[in-house]
Amino acid sequence: MSADGSAAEKMLHELAHRKQGHALPRDFYRDEAFYQIDLDNLFHKEWIFAGHDCEIPKAGDYFTMQLGQYPLIVARAADGRIHAHHNTCRHRGFKVCDQLHGSAKRFVCPYHQWSYDPDGRLVRARAMDEQGFDASQYGLKPAHAESVGGYIFVSVAENPPDFGAFRETVAPYFAPFDVPNAKVAFESTIIEEGNWKLVLENNRECYHCAGSHPELCRTFPEAPSFMRTTNAQGEGIIEKFWNAREAEGLPSRFRIADNGQYRVSRIPLMDSGRSFTMNGKAAVAKLIGHVPHGDLGTLMFFHFPSTWNHFLGDMVISFRVLPIGPKRTEVTTRWMVNRDAVEGVDYDLKTLTEVWVATNDQDRALVERNQRGIESPAYEPGPYSLDYEDGVIQFIDWYTDTMTARLTGGAGHLKSVA
Repeated sequence: MSADGSAAEKMLHELAHRKQGHALPRDFYRDEAFYQIDLDNLFHKEWIFAGHDCEIPKAGDYFTMQLGQYPLIVARAADGRIHAHHNTCRHRGFKVCDQLHGSAKRFVCPYHQWSYDPDGRLVRARAMDEQGFDASQYGLKPAHAESVGGYIFVSVAENPPDFGAFRETVAPYFAPFDVPNAKVAFESTIIEEGNWKLVLENNRECYHCAGSHPELCRTFPEAPSFMRTTNAQGEGIIEKFWNAREAEGLPSRFRIADNGQYRVSRIPLMDSGRSFTMNGKAAVAKLIGHVPHGDLGTLMFFHFPSTWNHFLGDMVISFRVLPIGPKRTEVTTRWMVNRDAVEGVDYDLKTLTEVWVATNDQDRALVERNQRGIESPAYEPGPYSLDYEDGVIQFIDWYTDTMTARLTGGAGHLKSVA
């Protein structure tokens, strides 16, 4: 058995003997080999949230990202289609683009000036023509890219999971917000010195909110009944809210994937709040998309392992989670508004962003302190609160089921590891 196989065997054993409703054992949050297994079997095989159509509105616009071990370019081609490419020159492997965002008629490798169209085709390879070189065989290697409702997902898997069921579920919920025609008013990236699962676990509960998030709790209801992962939300309040919003043309009812990977549900904000602001009022004068005026609450959208989101009347806020080490995670937040909204006239950035800038920093500190505690050999997984941490239980159950299936091929025992 190889070292990788031994680690996979150990992970399977730990998953099989995990106490239901308890946190994961220590190695899941800190071990280098376990982290690599997460990359190989989740982040390198699933659809991962990348960014938004509105970030690359014109041909040649692009952004880059690091998905596990794979640097990627996401670009819009001349025909309007969105492509994902491996950010590695086909000559000698040089990283083609280092900028996070940009626009280019062609991607030119700085090393030897091999040049690629935004659709990935190689269009120039200097001093190669005389040796029978076939440029058509040396375009940038493609990754998979799909867009739904202004959200771009990428996959580096050879055969990624079906995207159709996910698209069918979320497209009606996203449509009123017209995210493809919005604009990013602000973007923030922070590094959290903690395992990516701790970042997701922290997000999936509000058990900690009252003691840690004074800004967020001005409008976000920390009551556990609104965070449940079943239709039993809000103890009757939510049903009335759903009916009212759906009568206005906003899909709102709770829906969750059969395997628990993604879900959507609209919940009301505190005291009929309009947005995540310090006074509960809308931060942007122009509403986003085609949403009606009034008490819209927030449409919450989750997709494991890489994103959570809030759709409000005046803005859409997306969060992207990318692991960059066994104890290091990159979290990127984007605030999107009506593309016709003018900064300084229709909104100001402080009012727009201050609640989640503060909340993100508070969550970063919580995750990092959580990581430091788990580093102790005395750490032992404790029980989750069935009331407040239902969402964490659901995430860990999804992780356990998915990793077990991936590592065994559904056969119940470890697949052969090269």
